[in-house]
Amino acid sequence: MSPFKITLPIMRRTSSTICTLLYIFLGLLSAITVCGNLLVIISIIYFKQLHTPSNYLIVSLAVADLLVGIAVFPLSMSFSLSYCLYYRDLFCKIRDSVDVILTATSISNLCCISVDRYYAVCQPLTYKSKINTGIVLVMILMSWGVSLLLAIGFIVAEVNQEKCQENCFSDVVLEKVLAPVFSFYLPVTIMLCIYLKIFLVAQRQARSIQNAVKPGATVINMERKATKTLAIVLGVFLMCWLPFFLCFSFQLLGGVSMMVYETLNWLALSNSMLNPFIYAFFYSWFRSAFRMIISGKIFQGNTNTKLF
Repeated sequence: MSPFKITLPIMRRTSSTICTLLYIFLGLLSAITVCGNLLVIISIIYFKQLHTPSNYLIVSLAVADLLVGIAVFPLSMSFSLSYCLYYRDLFCKIRDSVDVILTATSISNLCCISVDRYYAVCQPLTYKSKINTGIVLVMILMSWGVSLLLAIGFIVAEVNQEKCQENCFSDVVLEKVLAPVFSFYLPVTIMLCIYLKIFLVAQRQARSIQNAVKPGATVINMERKATKTLAIVLGVFLMCWLPFFLCFSFQLLGGVSMMVYETLNWLALSNSMLNPFIYAFFYSWFRSAFRMIISGKIFQGNTNTKLF
């Protein structure tokens, strides 16, 4: 599914029973991904209490995850991954470009969310002036725009390699080395540094508010909980995507089996399904919003319904 291709052994046929069970499982995975992210998007759009800059970034992330469930999952199920590892037709290029756009957008959104959390925790007095709706909209547009440019770069590199066959060193470097560095390793390194800084500041704040008044302490605790939740989102993202990118990096030194590659590829895609469950588990207001949507109570209430 991913544009980072690996030279693999000859394909073997899989029994129809196994394929059927696999398609059922992946179909359920796709359905859960779509429904879960729809709940997040509807919750934030419907309830006015959730209309905050931080949540707009979460909406952008949920939209990317939703599109993974709608587009990438079905496309990857319609034609097996092995097909596009051996045949580089138009369908495979389209699927790769969609995949790159959504993957890079997810990473970019997580970067923006980490910046938002940095100002919320480390510079709370200037947070509202520096992170407002306008700034967040610019962040979202940049995330999707940069991802689109990356996808275009991948397609151009692949087309050039097909034309010149052997003398495409620069395109190979772009696709095999620079692409994963700029689309994954560098953004993730930046996010880890930001969250480390946030953790250290939060630790100092926790010690300094021990004798503070209760309302002030409550606000700080809410910010710390939000940061912890979003750090877990990043951790889950790394758990899902890091094995795949490491697999791609190590394949330059030797072959990687089809089964390992496909397994890690679907593990990476499953990240789009997990994020809504993280929000529901750690945010009581998301749980309340989810319950109201699933039970149909939103059709009886109004957008000012209290969630917390």
